[in-house]
Amino acid sequence: MEGAVGMVELALEQLSKKKIVELDEEKKATMVSNLMVVLCGERGAQPVLNTGSLY
Repeated sequence: MEGAVGMVELALEQLSKKKIVELDEEKKATMVSNLMVVLCGERGAQPVLNTGSLY
């Protein structure tokens, strides 16, 4: 679990540093949650297609 937290932290730092995407606190929390599920899940990740807006 500690490794997953470090990977999420690094991902957020790199996204911000390289200005790939700007995340407000709500979107950052969603990304952290999604990354933790993928990194800690027992099955392979399944792609999700967003067909609407985030709001």
